[in-house]
Amino acid sequence: MSTATIDVIVGSKAWPRTAASIARGAAMAALSAAGQKKPAELSVLLTTDGAVRKLNALYRHKDKATNVLSFPALDAGESVPRNVPRPLGDVAIAYGVLAKEAKAEGKTVKAHLSHLVVHGVLHLLGYDHDGDKDAATMERLEKKILAGLGIADPYAAPATLSVTQKRRPR
Repeated sequence: MSTATIDVIVGSKAWPRTAASIARGAAMAALSAAGQKKPAELSVLLTTDGAVRKLNALYRHKDKATNVLSFPALDAGESVPRNVPRPLGDVAIAYGVLAKEAKAEGKTVKAHLSHLVVHGVLHLLGYDHDGDKDAATMERLEKKILAGLGIADPYAAPATLSVTQKRRPR
């Protein structure tokens, strides 16, 4: 992979001190595994449930907080000049939702943050999970990336959860 500029903005004191470096590492791993070769730029906003709720209401017309939102900078097929870094877009993650999900699913905040960043960056790169085939492709790549970061399969149900309780990032 070529160079990437990853800006991580921590917009809430609730986030652990290590959150920015965890997010940056997960984003780099996702870019590398997805084969992003051209220099790229993206940002990750680690913020509050309220801020994500506002973004979700404004851009997706859903008045609720969610765990992760991705905002691609380019439309599908849109390109940039050869000598200009590719603007990928922005990922926003809500701390309260993330922490609540991590606790309910028996995961660490670090593991769940890494998963949500990987998930969000893959959306910026054009991956999606609307259909079963696309979801399977995206989940396989997420598992591979996270395994490389030393993080267990996020889709495997812990012993305390039934298979129907597994949650895919939104």
